[in-house]
Amino acid sequence: MSFLDEFKAFAMKGNVVDMAVGVVIGGAFGKIVSSLVADVFMPLIGLVVGGVNFTDLKVTLKDAVPATDGAEEVAAVTLNYGQFIQNIFDFVIIAFCIFMFIKGINALNKKKEEAPAPAPEPSAEEKLLTEIRDLLKNK
Repeated sequence: MSFLDEFKAFAMKGNVVDMAVGVVIGGAFGKIVSSLVADVFMPLIGLVVGGVNFTDLKVTLKDAVPATDGAEEVAAVTLNYGQFIQNIFDFVIIAFCIFMFIKGINALNKKKEEAPAPAPEPSAEEKLLTEIRDLLKNK
């Protein structure tokens, strides 16, 4: 088997394709949840804690240097801990959403497993013996 054939067999396995679909959907889901956190939850939380926008929270380590003759402006050096807080909220909410999604899937799978299996049909031999028994009873 050539290298290309091996790679094709690997890439077309169900688990690899399923994982690729999961990564793409997960990326889109992450954007949705990030928007939910940034655009809905964080403004509400900021309002509750006194109108604070978390992404604006930072500590200036070195002030900006304005542009002078022939020199470019040097930006301020800041420690953006507000953005870190924002990312923590994103992570917690994404993790909670994934947890609830997996919990729902597991509940559906559990219900499928709990459904009793139908009784197996008797074999042809058993059917024939049952007919013989019934005929002997009727005599």
